[in-house]
Amino acid sequence: MPYLYRDSKPRPPALPGAARATHSSGKAYEELRQECLRRGVLFEDPDFPACNSSLFFSEKPPIPFIWKRPRDIVKDPKFILGGATRTDICQGDLGDCWLLAAIASLTLNEKTLARVVPLDQNFGPDYAGIFHFQFWQHNEWLDVVIDDQLPTFKGRLVFLHSAEHNEFWSALLEKAYAKLNGSYEALKGGSTIEAMEDFTGGVGEMYEVKKAPDNFYEILEKALKRCSLVCCSINISSAAESEAKTPFGLVKGHAYSVTGIDEVSYRGRQVQLIRIRNPWGQVEWNGPWSDNSLEWRSVSPSEQRRLSQAALDDGEFWMKFEDFKVNFDKVEICNLTPDALEDSTAHKWEVTIHQGSWVRGSTAGGCRNFLETFWTNPQIKLHLTEKDDGQDDCTFIAALMQKDRRKLKKLGAEMLTIGYAIYESPARDGHLGKDFFRYHPSKARSKTYINLREVSNRFKLPPGDYILVPTTFEPHQEADFCLRIFSEKKAITEDLDENVAIDLPEPLNPTPSPQETEEEKQFRALFEQIAGKDMEIAAEELQYVLNDVLKKTKNIKFKNLSLISCRNIISLMDTSGNGKLEFSEFKVFWEKMKKWIDIFLQFDFDKSGSMSSYELRSALKAAGYQLNNYLLQLIVLRYSDEQFQIEFDDFLNCLIRLENASRVFQALSVKNKEFINLNIGE
Repeated sequence: MPYLYRDSKPRPPALPGAARATHSSGKAYEELRQECLRRGVLFEDPDFPACNSSLFFSEKPPIPFIWKRPRDIVKDPKFILGGATRTDICQGDLGDCWLLAAIASLTLNEKTLARVVPLDQNFGPDYAGIFHFQFWQHNEWLDVVIDDQLPTFKGRLVFLHSAEHNEFWSALLEKAYAKLNGSYEALKGGSTIEAMEDFTGGVGEMYEVKKAPDNFYEILEKALKRCSLVCCSINISSAAESEAKTPFGLVKGHAYSVTGIDEVSYRGRQVQLIRIRNPWGQVEWNGPWSDNSLEWRSVSPSEQRRLSQAALDDGEFWMKFEDFKVNFDKVEICNLTPDALEDSTAHKWEVTIHQGSWVRGSTAGGCRNFLETFWTNPQIKLHLTEKDDGQDDCTFIAALMQKDRRKLKKLGAEMLTIGYAIYESPARDGHLGKDFFRYHPSKARSKTYINLREVSNRFKLPPGDYILVPTTFEPHQEADFCLRIFSEKKAITEDLDENVAIDLPEPLNPTPSPQETEEEKQFRALFEQIAGKDMEIAAEELQYVLNDVLKKTKNIKFKNLSLISCRNIISLMDTSGNGKLEFSEFKVFWEKMKKWIDIFLQFDFDKSGSMSSYELRSALKAAGYQLNNYLLQLIVLRYSDEQFQIEFDDFLNCLIRLENASRVFQALSVKNKEFINLNIGE
């Protein structure tokens, strides 16, 4: 599918209060609800109808589903009953446990929950069969409206449901998220961190505990101070191990929440502890520092109160940090953006966001393994100016997200393998060329290239300027992307896209020469043979002249110039406006033509008669045209073939059109200046 280049200039994080209405009618939730109440009808959503296409895109429903509203399922439906808790989340017949784990984490943060699930909704007197939920998508908060028709079988909900049969907020939330992604089937398979990001606008990090950095304790401590959502789990080697208990009371393949981290004075030394919560509300760690362990007897009552330590079977427990690293395998952190935090929260992240695209033939250069095209990828300059408090380096998280791939599943799209590299910036501006990457190693990079929605890593680098290059692994793969930089101190970012500039030589005004060159004599003879006495030629005659001459040029391979190219040449060079070319005009053009041939040969590396579209940026710059990514992409779409090759005839047409456009632009600039001067004079 064609991707249009998206400007990747930095943007501020989106605020949830400005959630954009997404319904096709252009109307917001409240307007749609009031409209239904006035008409006395229940809302039916044409954007996500109660039919099979909203369920599956690659298969038929395995059983005959019947769409029903909550009032048709139970007598007294409630939106939320007794508060939104983890018991409201029971998995149905859909492989979206990753989503359910994220919803369970969501219930632990009231402010975040209230943003995603507006609480002023119910089945009371103003009920109109319409509900809405808010999700973050690529630096934008969206308000997703749905009707409350849910798929059922034999009078029971088929997918996500609450343990209380008359509570429906979780089932409706799942439906809204399915609508956001195109269908229920699109929710099959995913990572918890993906949904956590969509619920918060935060950025995710995943750590393998056994390979975690030396400062892992400090990372978790800072994350919790920033109110980040933190989950942990124990890997399973087979499905049979799912939710199996270990001898210490931990459950495998189960998502736990990390709720605290601290140090306690124990027998004259400091011990690092971490507090974990089992969303089940029971089944706890029974090892050292568990609720009733002997260790707590050596801790003062005041310390126990400070740590909120209580021997309750509530699913929450402390354990030694070293034991945590031995028993758990994976930690996922969702770092919240400043707008997601209370105003009083300390240690907020600074956030910068860039939107961009990898476009086949122009900005989809692939990873560093493909040096010939790697340099054509988008490039983001990162200025790190302030050190972390008490440190010599600057900490930041770089998170690269490919956009809308889950939504595009029904069109055959899969997650691309993505990553990025970071280089020290040279002391010059502008898009960096191939030679820079040939001779300079990266300073840092994403840990791996992987086919996840987002790749994120934490870095500590000295203050300075750096270039971040986001890429797919293979070249020629198209997608939109969102790049977010979370930094402890303010960091400045800018896109290294070129400014549009024109630097052409002054037009040649040939003066009569007492003696013609041998080349001019040959052209004059050919002109006289074809043009006749007036020494003017039309497009068809020009085509014959140029092809005859170029065929005798040994150092260039190409097919014949097209008639349209010759018409464009006359349009460029014809000063009299009669649609023909005089010999003097032809001589001026031929000087241009020789320079353009030299440039083309310079970038036709294999001497095949065509050049790679990825080299077009450099070739056009050599001809005097500096273009930004957007214009470059449009030109590549127009002039390159399916193999991303540009033949000389297309290169010639491109240059002629650019020169014509530059003349119009310059003429308009002169007129504008004259108009301004005239007004100033008055």
